[in-house]
Amino acid sequence: MKNFDWESIETDLARYGSARLPAALRPDECRGLKASYSDQRLFRSRVIMARHGFGRGEYGYFAYPLPELVAELRRGLYPPLAEIANRWNEALGLAARFPPEHEAFLERCHAAGQQRPTPLLLQYGEGDYNCLHQDLYGEHMFPLQVAFLLSAPVDDFIGGEFVLTEQRPRMQSRVEVVPLGLGDGVIFPVHHRPVEGGRGVYRVNMRHGVSRIRTGHRHTLGIIFHDAR
Repeated sequence: MKNFDWESIETDLARYGSARLPAALRPDECRGLKASYSDQRLFRSRVIMARHGFGRGEYGYFAYPLPELVAELRRGLYPPLAEIANRWNEALGLAARFPPEHEAFLERCHAAGQQRPTPLLLQYGEGDYNCLHQDLYGEHMFPLQVAFLLSAPVDDFIGGEFVLTEQRPRMQSRVEVVPLGLGDGVIFPVHHRPVEGGRGVYRVNMRHGVSRIRTGHRHTLGIIFHDAR
């Protein structure tokens, strides 16, 4: 896995509510992940989004054991993100702290009955979209997650922008569109994040989604660090 400037990443998260990981995956890694979507053996479940009012498109949750690249990303990205997450919780006055290694955090999830893996592959076609949502799967929630674009804008699809909304207390919501290229990742909050205000730190609620695919097909890998009930 590439080395990233985690100080700049934390600064971007504080300023904008998201941070890009440029060229985090190689084109061949993106192709391999996209191709794996057709292998039913890799997934514990499939979701047709329109059946649940989630939008249009579909996705599959990987089963354990995770594919090697997916497991490597989850394991490797967690430690620096856990440091940021602990500083966020401290700023918000939350008691929960996250251990430095992902395996220890998963043990906490599994002991609470959250034993189903949550990394997923998403597939969109023309006219598909993902409604604004939060990926909450149980009592134990890691506050940051990462999405990787596996398709090339323009060449593979048009539209399909990654969108974040920030619901601020007593203010109108703010929208952030994150431009991504093939293999880029984006780190963003699962639920909420701390923001420095005139009277100290306050909490803003975050949601994310994908705008309508106008032409072509778009694939995404989602890395969520907590498991589900």
